[in-house]
Amino acid sequence: MPQVSFEDTDGNVEKVVCEEGENLRDVLLRNDLSPHNIPTAVSCHGLGTCATCSVEVVEGDLGEPSVRESLRLGAPVLSPDLDVRLACRTEVTEDVHVRVPEGVWGREDG
Repeated sequence: MPQVSFEDTDGNVEKVVCEEGENLRDVLLRNDLSPHNIPTAVSCHGLGTCATCSVEVVEGDLGEPSVRESLRLGAPVLSPDLDVRLACRTEVTEDVHVRVPEGVWGREDG
């Protein structure tokens, strides 16, 4: 069973295990860990359109982004300097360490 290490904006790290192939956003929310870096009122609830659940991949591999995720990740609002993925569009297949980026969508100026 893969282990997800989740780091919040304060640097606190929580580790949880999940089934292989589980959706990262679902794993985090089920364990009371929020990938959202802005109020969830603007959340698309896992449809992959708002990017409020973007997480920086610190270690591990979340596979290749889907076409839909790639299109959303290409939006200029997201920080180009981080290895950012949408938690709602990724499946956990191995141990991974992710963190919520600083600022809005990983942008300090956001």
